[in-house]
Amino acid sequence: MNAVDPIKSLEDIRKMKEFLAKKPRNALLFSFGINSGLRISDILALNVGDVRNKEYIEIRELKTGKRKVFPINDKLKQEIEEFTKGMPEEQPLFYTQKGRRMERSRAYKILNKAARAVGITRRIGTHTLRKTFGYHCYQKYDDVVLLQKIFNHSSPQITLRYIGIEQEDIDAVYRDFYL
Repeated sequence: MNAVDPIKSLEDIRKMKEFLAKKPRNALLFSFGINSGLRISDILALNVGDVRNKEYIEIRELKTGKRKVFPINDKLKQEIEEFTKGMPEEQPLFYTQKGRRMERSRAYKILNKAARAVGITRRIGTHTLRKTFGYHCYQKYDDVVLLQKIFNHSSPQITLRYIGIEQEDIDAVYRDFYL
């Protein structure tokens, strides 16, 4: 599996949302991923009843087996409510035209098609959603230890590398910093 990048540009995120808005399911998949930080396997495992009319999402992570509980942002909650209106509780949140649970490969194709359509040339995959959450969370709160706990990483260095804090980011700090 090749490494993928976060979407660092807020303008690129806006373009992705705009492109994906044509299909509400795809728009929610993107929004859910970049606003929850969950792995795609955990996102695709959700049913409507796991998220509709909820204040918190509570899951057992498929990769680690660990319990994870976190609040749903009000804006994301509104997107969920609009999308799931009239759907049965046991229906997969992200489903195919045949009503089956969406597979990772389909999510990958949706995200890559949208990225290419809006001019994103970096490596994009389903894990881009989680990394995008991490990158922007770090940019906003500047708390790598909190993010390390959210991602369940063993060290801050792993988290920084994971979210794509690279030399260009370090260089920018030096260029902008002066006492």
